[in-house]
Amino acid sequence: MADTTLEAPAATRRPRRIRWETVGDHVVLILGSLLMMLPPLIALTTASHDAVTIHREGLQLTLGDDLGKNFKNALFEKGGFTKNVNGMLMLMNSFILGIGFAVGKIIISMMAAYAIVYFRLRFATLAFWIIFTTLLLPLEVRILPSYEAIQKLGLTNTYTGLIVPLIASATGTFFFRQFFLSVPEELAEAARIDGAGPWKFFIDILVPLSRTMIAAIFIIMFVFGWNQYLWPTLITTDESFFTLVRGIKQIVLTYTDANIPEHGLALALAIVAMIPPVAIVIFFQNWFVKGLTESDK
Repeated sequence: MADTTLEAPAATRRPRRIRWETVGDHVVLILGSLLMMLPPLIALTTASHDAVTIHREGLQLTLGDDLGKNFKNALFEKGGFTKNVNGMLMLMNSFILGIGFAVGKIIISMMAAYAIVYFRLRFATLAFWIIFTTLLLPLEVRILPSYEAIQKLGLTNTYTGLIVPLIASATGTFFFRQFFLSVPEELAEAARIDGAGPWKFFIDILVPLSRTMIAAIFIIMFVFGWNQYLWPTLITTDESFFTLVRGIKQIVLTYTDANIPEHGLALALAIVAMIPPVAIVIFFQNWFVKGLTESDK
């Protein structure tokens, strides 16, 4: 018997509609990314040429033959006025400043936010707003009294003098306060019933809960401390305490005894100075976004 089953006609597929708004958004993002990448690329290509070529012809758009040599000399060859400092020493100083500033900021901010949120202080809200108003007084505004205080304490040309004056601000306190307010009160009540004191509650409960927030604040503060120029310039006169951002200028010396400034070494150090902040943001961007969004829950 013949099979009389009829096959259903194939569904007509509509052509995929192009969303020009999405295409436009991607074009803008791509062009913006290329525009942001252009200066580092020009710095990289220029750093691959010798000092004479850079001084005579300016910025270079093609790779030269001295890239490895310039990076090696910038990192390992001692220079400066004293001929006792190199790029690795300045890189270490930058890490000390960035990490010390970020860790100190996190510790101070967490303790201040913890006291404001969990301790029954009569003027806790007023104290928070007083701390918050310090955002109106950045380092550039209070730089002269800060320098005078550090000088009288004998902390110039020290890591303590580099780090401590930068720690006091309300940024971290604000973020940690918002996060602690989102923590359920039942946790504090349960810890109190179990006999946990304020310090144990802080260390065993709040600190683990704040890991993503700590990571986010660490990234922000590390990049901020790493890029500091004005304060290290003012507080350090000993080249052994120069950071990368502070010390790049020492490589590009003015004309002395008919010598040509080493622009290639300076650009090589500038590229090295860009790598750690960019790397830490790229590798920890998930923690960064999660830490900032969790404070709004």
